[in-house]
Amino acid sequence: MTTPPLAQFPAQQAQAARDVNTASLCRIGQETVQDIVLRTMEIFQLLRNMQLPNGVTYHPNTHQDRLGKLQEHLRMLSVLFRKLRLVYDKCNENCAGLDPIPPEQLIPYVEDESSKLDDRMANQMRATSEERREVLEVNKKLKQKNQQLKHTHTHMRVQSYTVVHRLLVFPAFVSSVFSGTRKIDAGKSSEPQN
Repeated sequence: MTTPPLAQFPAQQAQAARDVNTASLCRIGQETVQDIVLRTMEIFQLLRNMQLPNGVTYHPNTHQDRLGKLQEHLRMLSVLFRKLRLVYDKCNENCAGLDPIPPEQLIPYVEDESSKLDDRMANQMRATSEERREVLEVNKKLKQKNQQLKHTHTHMRVQSYTVVHRLLVFPAFVSSVFSGTRKIDAGKSSEPQN
């Protein structure tokens, strides 16, 4: 099987090289960060093992050797930080034209049964919450209606008592009024006319 010559796809090659280049730059940056951490740990180890010249006899060769190692680590640390900065700038330059993608979309997400169960539980909780809200709303309306009915019932009872009272009192009033007028009329007729 023959492979097509690389010159046939220059645009695809440039894009692929750019993608691979950015990915390889990220890998180089990751390795550089790991080297920086390693060198920093070695620097602290050297500093911990060094003794200060406070009246203790020390061997000048050992001291010079440790001081040389410390300076070498510091120099390499400086070089690693410059390298990391170059990698960072190059990656930003390569990614400048790309649309920013939210990090949540870059993380692969696999749904498992527990997340589906959580979704179902959340939906059930939401439905139950909405039903409870509706029941509370209906209860509130029922209480308002009950208050209106109580008020209407009380008003009707007072009105019925008033009507019954008037019906009971009215015949006596009518009879007293009519009997009093008849007496007066009878009294007028019984008087002699002049």
